[in-house]
Amino acid sequence: MGLIDLHCDTIWRIFESKTDANLTRNDFHVDIDKLVKANSFAQFFALFIDREEVIKKGKSHVEYCSEMLDRFYTEIENNDDKIRFAGNYEQYIENRNNNKVSAFLTIEGGDALEGKLYNLRNFYRLGVRLITLTWNYDNEIGYPNCNKESMDRGLTDFGKQVVKEMNRLGMIVDVSHLSDGGFYDVAALSDKPFVASHSDARFIQNHFRNLNDDMIKILSEKGGVMGINFCTSFLSNKDISLIEDIIRHIKHIKNVGGIDVISIGSDFDGIGGNIEINNIGEMEKLFISLSKAGFTDDEIERILYKNAERVIRDCLR
Repeated sequence: MGLIDLHCDTIWRIFESKTDANLTRNDFHVDIDKLVKANSFAQFFALFIDREEVIKKGKSHVEYCSEMLDRFYTEIENNDDKIRFAGNYEQYIENRNNNKVSAFLTIEGGDALEGKLYNLRNFYRLGVRLITLTWNYDNEIGYPNCNKESMDRGLTDFGKQVVKEMNRLGMIVDVSHLSDGGFYDVAALSDKPFVASHSDARFIQNHFRNLNDDMIKILSEKGGVMGINFCTSFLSNKDISLIEDIIRHIKHIKNVGGIDVISIGSDFDGIGGNIEINNIGEMEKLFISLSKAGFTDDEIERILYKNAERVIRDCLR
């Protein structure tokens, strides 16, 4: 069984590490050995932008993101016997045929654009194929869903331009972290499927980072997907991320939006705490548990990689 994970923060962890951490083998959630063990077809690697931390470093967002982007390519080049960059569906299929993991490059936090469409286009030219429009701060694009004051606020005029330009370029628009109002703006504006790369079901766990049922239906109707996030507080009120809670979310999302809207967005190396699936190499635990829970092999394949594969095909070029 293959796997596509729509979100991890491993490159950021490596980039900010005070040790000689690398992608080949590390103590984090994701490395090459673990990806191979998971039979990973593709991993989406986020360049994570924490605005306040970037400012403390005295750097511009473009500079900080560009430095991390360079580290991404260094790590891919150092492991090109196992992993290769992919920027579209054709490259993804070529990598699969050659038994290579595909590495898709993303930005988490549209602050990296600094309010300029030319930065968006330049990041596209450098290989970025998905942008999570906001993190936990307001930016030039829109507002986060981390407080009640901003939840209903929509995209800015610049944010609307960004969505349209991402559609034109062939990039995936990601609404995880975005305000509810921003979600509905993206749904109205986007001509292509969009994603919530690492979000769960708000009905099951009433967390602002999760999607409500109306959003799940709209996302499904648009042909998009939501990546199930393994973060403890998104799944339940327990102090551990249990597979049974992951499956509770999956069952609810299936009932609301159908099986084709469900993917994996682990948020590995961006989350802490106790996780029953300790790292990407242990994803077989989820496959086995889904099977025991009554999901067919076809449904499990859709969840683990086929739905994400469809969005790659429909959006990227």
